[in-house]
Amino acid sequence: MKRLLASLILLASSTPLSAQWLTLPTAGVPRAADGTPNLAAPVPRAADGRPDLTGLWRPTQVMSGLRDPDNLQPWVRTVIDEHQRTFFTQNPRFRCLPAGPENMTSISNSWGLRRFLQHPAMIAMHYNDGSYREIFMDGRELEPDPLRTWMGYSVGRWDGDTLVVESNGYNAKTWLGPGITHTDQLHIVERYERTDLGHMRIDVLYEDPGALEGPVRAVIDMVLAVDEAMLETVCTEAYGGEQAGWTSRVEARDETGIELAPEILARYVGTYEGRYLRNAITLEVTLQDGALFFQKNNGARQRLIPKSETSFLGGILGYVFTVDDDGVATTISEVHVSGAWPFNRVE
Repeated sequence: MKRLLASLILLASSTPLSAQWLTLPTAGVPRAADGTPNLAAPVPRAADGRPDLTGLWRPTQVMSGLRDPDNLQPWVRTVIDEHQRTFFTQNPRFRCLPAGPENMTSISNSWGLRRFLQHPAMIAMHYNDGSYREIFMDGRELEPDPLRTWMGYSVGRWDGDTLVVESNGYNAKTWLGPGITHTDQLHIVERYERTDLGHMRIDVLYEDPGALEGPVRAVIDMVLAVDEAMLETVCTEAYGGEQAGWTSRVEARDETGIELAPEILARYVGTYEGRYLRNAITLEVTLQDGALFFQKNNGARQRLIPKSETSFLGGILGYVFTVDDDGVATTISEVHVSGAWPFNRVE
């Protein structure tokens, strides 16, 4: 009986401990007296004196020229329109396939998290879907025609305190961003600069003569994800013997709309601001030739297709306006599968 009681006590005390790793503080991070991490502390350095990029990183802002349709060849813009009509169901990630170079600018939910592991001869990046990327740091040159793979072939070098990574060898099955396809001529140069303990900026240059009108630049701001854990997200579901993935039963969107008088549409014109998860969002709503359009964070202009007097389809998302007693819009809500995210009118 004593042994049984001891076993029960041990089981009861050990069960909560199994999940304590989720809340363990990140080791080696300078902190204030109240435990707050000092993200402005100096850059940590490896044994060779180079900045040590090791850690879990989260993107906070992405500024990408890929969002400008003028930087994309016409056939790529056509493909994007096709993907929008089917809610981007062909995204490799939704089909349980590696995201490839799209991981660089991914910022939504846990997809944006990435763990850097630094060694003098190699730097690795791990993602929560189980995929990984290898960057060879052993002095080799970029091969002119490597084997085409999902994650590409990457070599790196140090330019002072800046890590420079050059990549090619991508297959043509991945995307650069939402619906933005590319060819196997894709060549990418990244420059990683860790400015202090908690912040890093990545400058990315894309070149693809088969898909882009010229070199296209993106800038990604990252913050060290202190005291966080990256949980795996594994895509394995299949429905009724259909292809594995999360989207096998999604159909094309209905782009038909109703007619609304111009004076009703005029009520919605303005600037709206708010947040989606950690991201600041600005929506500019305009009226042109009897149709309503919006731009998100100065991105591509998209039409708002009226479904009712206050609800609209914009791209792959729904938008619902809230109006006051005078019929003037005060809020626009962006509708995701996670719910409606309100942005308040500021002008």
